[in-house]
Amino acid sequence: MHSQPRGNLRAIALMLAAVGLFAFMDATLKHLAQGYPPLELVVVRCLASLPFLLCYTAWRGNWSVLRPRNVPLHLVRGVLAFTMLVTFIYAVARLSLADTYAIFLCAPLLMTALSVPLLGERVTVARWCAIAVGLAGVLVMLRPTGSGLGTLGGLAAAISALCYALSGITIRVLSRTDSTGATVLSFLLLAGLGALGLALPDWRPLARADWLWIGFVGITGAAAQQLITEAFRRAPPAVVGPFEYTAMLWAFGLDRLLWQHLPTATVLVGSAIVAASGLYMIWDERQSIAPAVLPANPQP
Repeated sequence: MHSQPRGNLRAIALMLAAVGLFAFMDATLKHLAQGYPPLELVVVRCLASLPFLLCYTAWRGNWSVLRPRNVPLHLVRGVLAFTMLVTFIYAVARLSLADTYAIFLCAPLLMTALSVPLLGERVTVARWCAIAVGLAGVLVMLRPTGSGLGTLGGLAAAISALCYALSGITIRVLSRTDSTGATVLSFLLLAGLGALGLALPDWRPLARADWLWIGFVGITGAAAQQLITEAFRRAPPAVVGPFEYTAMLWAFGLDRLLWQHLPTATVLVGSAIVAASGLYMIWDERQSIAPAVLPANPQP
């Protein structure tokens, strides 16, 4: 009875680890962005992870896990990933980063909402409240101005968030037939090759001095993609999705460590709200374990 709640806690731990690795990967991409166009870096991010995924598979000695079984759904997820990428870049080019993130970080809330009709999952009122509080914390940190949110850029950011939410749900469905390795491989290939078609006109040769950074992007991206896919396999999107808000905490920490950017009082307040929301959800999961582990008919 209590295996699912315990599985949810493991999934939350996997999601937290994935978000942390993605943050370090993004910090490296920020460094590389000084010399390369954004679309080229998306190609680098996806294709650089492939060798590490293949090496891990070779080490385990089971190549069959990379074979996709639900091919149509993999293709749907590839289209979602590609659309998410294109619309997000379009939004960033036309809105401030804060306004774009303020819309895109609605994805966990969308994921929770969509998991009810699409997956038949139940979400308690308390969980809905915790998710809304976490989103409010993100908005406090980002302080969106509201300018441009009703423009094509704002619509693009909303489409990007919707595609990400649907992508998370497809992982849950794919977990019934396909391995984590197959799901990660299809994502990297389809998103990377799709971005490559857009990046070729402005492609810049990769400098030899940057190959070490690219390798770091590859290994952190491969590991993070594996962890986040496994997290969505183990638990409903409504459980693990909201913990993506912790990306903001990593971002502010890395800004301070690497670029000496100090968070404002508003940022600290928003971070505390996000942390409180996440801690409550972990506590709620642990509370759901406690009654299940008690014997059904306790002896005196």
